[in-house]
This record gives sequence, C-alpha cells and structure tokens, in this order.
Amino acid sequence: MLNPVSSVSNHEYRESPLTVKNWLKSKTRNPQEGIKNYFLSFFPFLTWIYRYNFTWFWGDIIAGLTVGAIVIPQSMAYAGLAKLAPQFGLYSSFVGVVIYWFFATSKDISIGPVAVMSALTGSVLDDIYRVYPQYELHTIASALALLVGCIVCLLGILRLGFIVDFIPLPALAAFMTGSALNIAMGQIPTMFGNNRSFDTRQATYLVFINFWKNIKYCNLNAALGLTALFLLYAIRVICTQAAKRYPTREKLFFFINTLRTAFVILLYLLISWLINREHVDKPRTALLGAIPRGFQNMGVPYLDSKLFLKLLPYLPSTVIVLLIEHIAIAKSFGRINNYVIDPDQELVAIGLTNVFGPFFGAYPATGSFSRTAIKSKAGVRTPFAGVFSGVIIILAIYVLTPVFYWISQASLSAVIVHAVGDLIIEPHTLKQFWKVSPIEFFIFWAGVIVTIFSSIEDGIYVTIATSGALLLYRIAKARGQFVGRVQIHQIVMTSDNETRSATRNIYVPLDRSNGINPMVIPISPGNGIFIYRIHESFLYPNAAHYTEKMVNQIFIETRRGKSDCYRNLGQQPWNLQTSRHPEKDIIPNDSRPRLHALILDFTGVPHVDITGVQNLVDVRRQLDVYADWHVNWHFVGLSNPWIKRALISAGFGSSNNGRNVFSVAHAPTDVNHEEIHLHENHSSSTNIIFVPILDIDRPLFHADLDEAYEAAVNSLSSR
Repeated sequence: MLNPVSSVSNHEYRESPLTVKNWLKSKTRNPQEGIKNYFLSFFPFLTWIYRYNFTWFWGDIIAGLTVGAIVIPQSMAYAGLAKLAPQFGLYSSFVGVVIYWFFATSKDISIGPVAVMSALTGSVLDDIYRVYPQYELHTIASALALLVGCIVCLLGILRLGFIVDFIPLPALAAFMTGSALNIAMGQIPTMFGNNRSFDTRQATYLVFINFWKNIKYCNLNAALGLTALFLLYAIRVICTQAAKRYPTREKLFFFINTLRTAFVILLYLLISWLINREHVDKPRTALLGAIPRGFQNMGVPYLDSKLFLKLLPYLPSTVIVLLIEHIAIAKSFGRINNYVIDPDQELVAIGLTNVFGPFFGAYPATGSFSRTAIKSKAGVRTPFAGVFSGVIIILAIYVLTPVFYWISQASLSAVIVHAVGDLIIEPHTLKQFWKVSPIEFFIFWAGVIVTIFSSIEDGIYVTIATSGALLLYRIAKARGQFVGRVQIHQIVMTSDNETRSATRNIYVPLDRSNGINPMVIPISPGNGIFIYRIHESFLYPNAAHYTEKMVNQIFIETRRGKSDCYRNLGQQPWNLQTSRHPEKDIIPNDSRPRLHALILDFTGVPHVDITGVQNLVDVRRQLDVYADWHVNWHFVGLSNPWIKRALISAGFGSSNNGRNVFSVAHAPTDVNHEEIHLHENHSSSTNIIFVPILDIDRPLFHADLDEAYEAAVNSLSSR
C-alpha cells in the first residue's frame, strides 16, 4: 500500500464507463466471421476429414467392425424392450452409426438402441396403443423419434447444451440404477419362460412378486437363459483375470471379452436350432421368429394432430433420457481420451440422427455406454468408424435375416440382463456419495425407489425435481461470513541455502468454520469496521438472507448513534422488541463502538441483479439511520464490470474524501496508461512509474482486503 505520490497523480487512471452499446460492439466486432464459424461448426468432420490417413483407417476399421458385431444382437434384443419387431433395432443401429459421424465431436460414442431408451419407448408405445389401436407400434415409435429429434436438434442450434449440466450425478446414477433394475426384472421372466403368465410391464416390485408366484410355469427356456447369462459373466471374468496374468496378450483377451455377446448368441442359436428343428410348427423354446430382409419400413413417418397431442406428455422424459445418456457418455470418454466435446454440437448430432432415423423405420436412439467403451478400447481414431459398423449391419439386414429366426429369446433376455447389470452403481461409489453429500445420497435412493415402485419416467422427474429444489435452497440460503485478519509468516529457502522471511495478511472467518487450527485466532477489524464475505452471486433469492444475518450481527456488536432516539412509547416503532419503559433499554456506559464502515468482499460474486442492489441500498439507508451518520461501504474484488456499473448506479463507490489509500503497480513509460499492466521484472534501461490499479474516482472500490481495511481505518479520523 502506498500513499498518494506525485508519480501517481501525474498518471491518473479513470475507468471508461461500461455501456450497453460498447458491450454490444465488443461482442459483434466481426459478425461475418462469427456467422461463418457458426454454420461451419455444424459440420465438424470438415476439420479432420482432409487429414484422414491409413493409420486412422486401420484403427477405425477394427473398432467399427468390432462394434458392428456387438450391436447386431444387442439391437434386436433392445427392440423387444421397445415392443417392436427385431428388425427395427437393426434399422435404428444402422442410421445411428452412419449419420452421426457427419456431425460428431466425439470419436468414441456409438449411437443406436440402448436398454433404457428402449424400455421407455416401449412404455410410451404401450400407453398410446392401448388408447389408439389404429396406430401401429412402429408408427408411434417413428413419430416419437421424429419429435424428440427435432426438439434436441433445436436445443443444439440455439446453443442450449448447458441445460444438461443442471442434471447432477446422483440424479443420473439413480436414473441408471433404477432403470437397470426395472429392465432386468422385466427380462428375467422371459429368460425363465414364464413371462406369458403375467404383464412384465408393471412396476418392478409387482413383476418381482408375480415372477415368484408363477415360477412353476418355467420351462426349457430357463435352461437356455440361465446358462447363457452364466456364460456371459464367466467369459468376462476369465478374460479380465487372464489379461492381468498375461499382459503381453491383453489385446487378444480384450477382443475375446468384447465379442462374448456375439459368441454366446451364435452358440445358443445353434443350440436352439438343434432343439427346435423338428418342431418348426410348435417350437419347444421361444424363438426370435421371421425377420424381413432389407428396409421394409422406409418412408415418410406418419404424424397427425391426434398422435402428436398424445405423444406430447411423454416428450419431456424421453428428451431427458436422450440427453443425459448421450452427453454424459460423450463427456466421460472425452475426458478419458484427452479431448473436449462440444455439447451443443452433440445435441445437433443426436437430434439429426433421430430426425432422419424414422425415414428408415428407426425408433429413438442415443449413445450406448457399453458399445462406446468397447469402441474406445478397440483403438478408434475418428467418428468415421461408424461407417464400418454400418457395413456390418447392412450385411445382417440383407443376408443374415434367415439365420436370426432361430435365435433364442431367452438368450437375448440374458444379453439384456447382462448389459444393464453394468448400469447399476457400485457400492464404493455409493459410499463416496455419502462421504461427499449425504443429502444427495438420499436423493439417489429416492430416485431408485420411485423407479422400482412406479416407473422410469416418475423416477426421472423425482430425482431432477429434488435435485433442482436442493440447488434452489442452496442458492437461497447461501451463507455470508464475517472475516478477520491473520498475519502469515512465510520462510522461504533460497537456492543458495539462505532463508528469507516474508509476511502477509489473510482473511479467514471469525468463527473459524473453514477448519483452520483452533489455536489461530483471527483479529476482528474493530472500531466499528466489519468485513463481510459473500460466496455466491448476490441475487433476488439470497440477497435478503445475506443482509439479514449481516445486519443482525452488526446490531449486536455496535451501539446506536443516538442512545435516546425513542424518548417515549409513541415514538417507538410498533414492532420494536423492547420494554414499556424505553429509558430502561439504554445500556449505561455502552463500550461498544459506533458503526463506521462496512467492507463487502465480492471476490466470489460473479453476478448481481436489481433486487440484490436495491437490497444493498435499503440496508445502507437502515444502517445510516442506526449509526446516525453516513456509513462507508467498501467493495473488494469487483471482477465483473456489470457489477461495478450496477453499484455505481446505486451510488456506491464514491466518497467526498476521495481515495486516501492507493494500490499501485509498476508500468513502463512506453505503455498506454489507460491499460494497466503489472511488470515484476524489468531491465535497467526501462523507465518505471507508479500507476493506480483502480479508478481514482471510485475510492471505495478496492483491489484487495488490505487496501479496503486500511482505507476504512484512515477515514476514522474524519469522524
């Protein structure tokens, strides 16, 4: 801190006032370039396709073929969850992998049918078909995909991808865990062959009860389903352990483990054929059945006003599932593989995939966690790998459909149960939830329980609503803290083994709630000076909460400017908590200081609004009356120019006494002093002057708490 010197006054700094016009100009300096970049951002492949090379091609073809072999059995199984024929799963897979790469910013993610989205689609189809049986199931599914795709694409075009960030991890984990339990419980009866005895689309707990009630109806399907499930887990465990034991062959075991689904389906296809080849008219086990060759349902999707209105209530939950699955997976694998995705562009990509999908007969598709993990580990290099997956799917649609007839439905159910098992949150993660935030731990369980006892949609709404309520509560009840000064002594060991000591001040809560050593006692500013730190935006939900606590504490620690301001009962406010005799409420020889100055630490405040500023104005007026003189309001850490503008408009920042304490910085003489630069090291040939860091016409806006405190102390003499 330096007192005003001639070198400072000769180089006065006055900050240019912020205006809306100037701000708009700064944001639209080159509109043509901005518009060009905006439209080019819709086609990210243009930034890398011209650099495509053989190394990338080799990595992409291995990853693409691997995912293609996996997505075929998975997509046919997931189509069953959506209450659709198996070919619609293949259609959705093809469109997902072929179209997505044009608009993708993630090289790893694999688009197509997924368990949760398929189960949700099946629930929607059940509800609508029950009321409007004139619509075919695939017609409803295509219309749903088209509407959802348009909504998500519009969100991406408007660059609203940030809304996904409002869905917290516990809500996502609850949704995934509850959905996995719901789906698994719905597939177990099919795996055992007793699914025809009751409705497997009921709430999870009812399916569980009815399954055990009808266990006596299990048949040969149970043998196929249970052994297929056991084999899937056995291959995974064996390959995982073998990869650890033989690290040189890790890649081999990875591909064996990755292709276990295709291997099990082929094995049980053979077993199913052997069991049922003599019983074609009345198969002994449940079979997948005939699948038409080619794209039999290509065309313009049908959507009339009646179907649109019926689908409308289901759009929010479907959009949420589509978004959180895709964006969460894309961000996760972007971090794992050290690249950054563009959430807005990913919304455009997944939206357009679902817009074009219905023209091929597809139903809603999104990112698959399991296939994305496999694609990443297989060494994918670019999003173009999806094209190679599409080649495999086309081969299946046009060549392999006669073989699919013999696939056992019990083995497909085992594949689904095995796949969704990975979505269930692990115990150590739950333990971490409890350690980090017990409240969110209970939100997680609330979402899981509602999903089990009601539906996936209700579970989504409950977790998001409770998480949103918690967020609003935390904003509204954000805590401010009175802070005091602690002098820190630092001992630095130099390179030549000499010690150098330095001291500085830090400001910590007076109640030591930040966990500092209880032996360290912060020094209160005293003399009627208070330092109050605000940690959040100062907005209408929390402004009153902040200032109420602040004013109450000030009233406790200071005395009124006039001790006899209420001479009789008639002059007292009606709501003043006092006795019938005002003179008895006067504290004789009150040693408490009179309120002099208030220092607000706005370092952690990114935004203020009209309500917040008006609240400060009201409190300023209240404290001036209480102290019976003008109380100085000092502000520290105003990093946002809009906050400065708002406070200046309300009359804060100015003082009749001018700035009595300056924070200055070194600046070479050859710079424009309207732009202040801090240079710590200069050559001897550079002329150095001192210049103020902040506007000298706003003496109550300060660079740090030390400057503000010193200014408040120096102004005591003017009282």
